[in-house]
Formats: sequence, C-alpha cells, structure tokens
Amino acid sequence: MASGGSSVSSGGGVAERYATALYGIAEDQHQLDVVIDQMDGLGRLIDENADLRRLLASPLIDVNTAMRALREAFSDQGFGKTVQDFVGVVATNRRLAALRTITTAFAALVARKRGVVVAEVETAHPLTDVQEQQLRARLIEAGYGNVDILKRVDPSLLGGLVVRIGARLYDTSLKSRLQRLQYAMKGAA
Repeated sequence: MASGGSSVSSGGGVAERYATALYGIAEDQHQLDVVIDQMDGLGRLIDENADLRRLLASPLIDVNTAMRALREAFSDQGFGKTVQDFVGVVATNRRLAALRTITTAFAALVARKRGVVVAEVETAHPLTDVQEQQLRARLIEAGYGNVDILKRVDPSLLGGLVVRIGARLYDTSLKSRLQRLQYAMKGAA
C-alpha cells in the first residue's frame, strides 16, 4: 500500500459500508477471488499513479468525465465488470476521493473473514522486501501470528513508521518524535 487516502479507521463508516457491499456482491456472483485480486490491483494502481490520485481527489471534475477516464484506465488494466460497476456507483455517489480508503477497507474485510490480522503500515519511503520481512517477524513475536501487511507511503512522516493493528497504534515516525520534542520544549520555556 502506498500514498493516497486515509486509513480505514478515519474513513471508517463509509469505506466499510462500501467494502461490505462489494464483498456481498462478489460473493453472490461467485467472483470473490477475482474481485479480491482486482481490488488489490486497484489499490496498487491508485498508489502508483499520481494523475489518477489527482483525478480521484478533485471535487471539480464532472462525474461523467471522471468515469470515462476511469473506465478507459480500468479496461486497459483488465478490471472486470463487477469492479468497474462498483467504481461507477462510488463515482455516482460522489465518493471517488474515498476510493483508496475503500480498497483498504475491502482488503481488511477480506482479511478479517479469512482470520488474518491486518497491520496498516505507513512509512516515509517504500519498505524493502527485507524490511517487510523484519517487520513481519516483529509482529509475529508480538503475538500477531497470521498477519497481512498493508503498506502506504506518506512522505510527511519524514522517517520511521506508523503501524495500526485494530485499535492499536505504534508510531515511531520522525514526524511524531519531532512533534513530541516541540511540545516538550514549549513546556520547558
């Protein structure tokens, strides 16, 4: 997972409702595995494409214009009718800005249904494979046996990382350390 969008917890209700609806539709159509793969791909596409993130975030773009652009991008990427129609509903309801959060909520829902603990990890720079393996090992040591790591890049963190597992938050980012230092210095003045 990379930049763009807010966490599942902050987008909470709306993102989870859309994710639950999509899960139900995909299950009813016996396309759950396909939709899971495509939603994961959609999340990666949003993360990797700055133009797409701008399109989703812009409140000024007409819904029909946005949908034409999205349908073209989605057909080029091989997204199926279920995911395309779902994004169409999201667009019609003027929730495109929440699409990345919805993909994250969908992944978290799938993980929950499969008994996997989801760790949302925000870093200033993309994690290397070695760093991800080390993080996974640390999470297993902490008692999170079957863990799925959803990654997001947030350059404003400057360094370190923020890990959310359910209601727990582990924040070792340089940004929060600097904020704590600033508060401490204000208290001493």
